[in-house]
Amino acid sequence: MNQKSESGKGPEGRPTNQEGTVILEVDPNDPYNNLPDLPPKDVNLETKSVLKQTTAAGRALAELKGAGNLIPNQAVLVRTIGLQEAKLSSEIENIVTTNDELYRAFAGETDRTDPATKEVLRYNDALWYGIDEIKNGRPLCTSLFEEIVQVIKQNTAGIRRIPGTKIVNDKTGTVIYTPPYGENIIRDKLAALEQFIHSADDIDPLVKMAAVHYQFEAIHPFSDGNGRTGRILNILYLISTGLLDVPVLYLSRYIIENKGEYYEGLRRVTTHGDWENWTLFLLRGIEKTAIATHLRIQKIRALMQETSEKVKSELPRIYRPDLMDVLFAQPYCKISFLEEAGIAKRDAASKYLKRLSDIGVLSPRISVGREAYYLNKPFFDLLTN
Repeated sequence: MNQKSESGKGPEGRPTNQEGTVILEVDPNDPYNNLPDLPPKDVNLETKSVLKQTTAAGRALAELKGAGNLIPNQAVLVRTIGLQEAKLSSEIENIVTTNDELYRAFAGETDRTDPATKEVLRYNDALWYGIDEIKNGRPLCTSLFEEIVQVIKQNTAGIRRIPGTKIVNDKTGTVIYTPPYGENIIRDKLAALEQFIHSADDIDPLVKMAAVHYQFEAIHPFSDGNGRTGRILNILYLISTGLLDVPVLYLSRYIIENKGEYYEGLRRVTTHGDWENWTLFLLRGIEKTAIATHLRIQKIRALMQETSEKVKSELPRIYRPDLMDVLFAQPYCKISFLEEAGIAKRDAASKYLKRLSDIGVLSPRISVGREAYYLNKPFFDLLTN
């Protein structure tokens, strides 16, 4: 972004402001076709402060990884936790739904689901599509990014081909940034990003993740869905590098809570080459989110144990471990879930849920159309608060 406060020259003759900070000559109204490839030249991504924060973030992430492996009924529960990422990541893009609408739709209320909730659910589908691809050995690559955004948007659009995409300030309407334009240019930059992702270097993976996230957002390859695809890329990167086994670290809540700092951090990499503060911001987010998620998993496990003991004590005839699994697969439960799990046929399943409601494990029956739902409210509260 052009600045008028030049007072000197920095490295390679580039202008600096009065504090001596280099100002990069990037006009926000022109496509940034000269966006440099990674790693950035003449920049130490791993400063002393960054390395210190990397250690803290890595430790918290390792503890979360261990906790994630202890989740009972992991395959289903992790998807339920992931719905919060889908909701919050979409909320950053002003696609808003309520937790109640989201989890009820996840339980199967598709005929009454509003468009925003459907789009959040598609984000969740896109996340798991990417995870399945990575676990099947597919590398992070342009074609995978395209497929992810197509799942989110439910269209066949790929790389931007039409000019006019600009990032503007929501309040003032001022153009903040214009990403590269031209399909060939965008594909070249994505190919260079792929090469950086998979290159054998000594850069710490978490530092590398911060650089990759900035670069993907700066390339801005799609007409819509870039932010959500970029946040899915964060999760896929952590899994592909072995830093996580299951997708339980989600940064969208941290980004929402620090939205101004997030966008300012991205902008200052573009305008000032300020990689250090951007990287520190993301590393702090990883540490804070990993600690919070670890605590949430511990609380969910404790609630599962407490609920199991209550049912075993008060309803011993219907207690069985797979019933507990169903109750904690997602917050809303219905008769068909017990049938599909082979726990009971319809009439018996209905009685089981009624008895669980009578002892306070589930909230009273909620009728929506032809469906009857029972809410595991303590579980719902742990997921959403």
